[in-house]
Formats: sequence, structure tokens, C-alpha cells
Amino acid sequence: MPKEIYTGRYTTDNSEDIVVFLIGMRINKRLAIHKWLPVFNAMPGMIKELYTNKEELGFLSMESYFGLRTTVMIQYWRSTEDLLAYAKNEKHLTAWRNFNTKVGNNETVGIYHETYRLQKGNYESIYGNMPRYGLGKALEHLPVTTDRKTASKRLG
Repeated sequence: MPKEIYTGRYTTDNSEDIVVFLIGMRINKRLAIHKWLPVFNAMPGMIKELYTNKEELGFLSMESYFGLRTTVMIQYWRSTEDLLAYAKNEKHLTAWRNFNTKVGNNETVGIYHETYRLQKGNYESIYGNMPRYGLGKALEHLPVTTDRKTASKRLG
């Protein structure tokens, strides 16, 4: 089913603190599939869990990108407390233990994450002729009005 395109310009409400979490992996040795494929395969179960239990977990939304060697997921969370609580979740801890057991400090596959706390009023977005995407999928999706016409106005 195609995503609905919202013609015109849209933005998001920025009246709440949010957390942006980038997480991904890098395949350093492509032929060592037995090392990196289990890392890659650990994510779909966690993603399903996040979307199934969004409200309870404080997860808002995400976008995924796949390159030749590197993947990245941009996740949006309600708070760092929610994100850190999920890090202690059984499904995540199992994946983390498996990674450390099977890969550890082996250079075959790398993992990374970055966490950014965004305070209300200190982020903005604009979407023109797009489906709901990024923050526009995670937060309230609003038509651009005169009071939100420029980036400086959206930032407050």
C-alpha cells in the first residue's frame, strides 16, 4: 500500500523534549557472513517489539537506511529514560549478549549508536509534498501556516 503524499508544506510540533537515537552496523569483512548476518538478523524482532509496544516503551518512530557496508536506523524516542529502559529489555539484552559472545572485539563487523537529547523549541522540520517521514511520522504533523513559515519561526 503506497504511503499517502501530503501535498504542500508540513512541519512538526516542537513543544516536547525528544530523543533521537542513531544505531547501526558496518560490515568490515563482507565474506564473513556467519559473523555479521546474526547481528543484522537481530534487529527485525526488536523493531517489531518497538512498534507493537510503542506507548508502553516510549518509542515514537524510525527510519532505516542500508548502504553497501553500513546500515543506520534513526529512531525517535519520548525520553532518554525510555531508551535506556529498553536497553535493559530482555530482547535487547539477548541480542547484545549474542553479539559479545559471537563477535566481541572481532573486526568482522562493527556496531555503533549515537544519542541526542533535543529540548523543546530547539528542533524544527519541513516536509514538502512528502509522506509522513522522520519527525513528521514521530510527532504531530502540521500544515505550515504563517506563524511556522520559516525555520527561525518553527524554532521559536
